[in-house]
Amino acid sequence: MSQPPFRVGLGYDIHPLVAGRPCILGGVKIPSDVGPDGHSDADVLLHAVADAILGAAGLRDIGHYFPNNDASLAGMDSAIIARRAVAEATALGWKVGNVDLVLIGERPKIMAYVPEIRASVAGILGIEASQVGIKATTNEGMDALGQGKGLAVQAICLIYRG
Repeated sequence: MSQPPFRVGLGYDIHPLVAGRPCILGGVKIPSDVGPDGHSDADVLLHAVADAILGAAGLRDIGHYFPNNDASLAGMDSAIIARRAVAEATALGWKVGNVDLVLIGERPKIMAYVPEIRASVAGILGIEASQVGIKATTNEGMDALGQGKGLAVQAICLIYRG
C-alpha cells in the first residue's frame, strides 16, 4: 500500500501559570508577572509544535525523548525539543511544510509579539515565517485557563516527503 506524500500531526500542551517564572513562548521571552511552570523552560508553544511534528511522522511524543523525570533536563531550552522533533522527522525523509498554532489563555497578551514569535519558531524549525501561523484566544472566563491560571496551545503540522 502506498503512502501519501504528506501527513498531518496534532500537538497539544498545557502548563499552569505561576509567579516568578519567565514567560517564554515560541522561544521569545514575553514580559509578564507570571510564566508557565514545568520541568523545562515550559514553552507550551514549542512543546505543542514538537508533538505535532512527531505525531505527523508517526513517532512517539516528546515525553519519550525528553522525560520530565530526568533531572539533567530541568530548565532545558525547549528549542532543543523542537529541533529534535524536526531531526527525527527529517531522518525519516520528511520536511516541515507548515505549522499553525492557537494559544489559549487570558494572559499574557501576545499580539504585539506575534511577528517575533513567528520568526523565532520559523528559525527553530528551519522554515520561513510565512509557514508559521499564530493565533491567540481566551477561554471566555471559563475554567482555569479562562481564569488566567494557565496557558494551553493547540498545534497542527503538515509534513511532506522531501
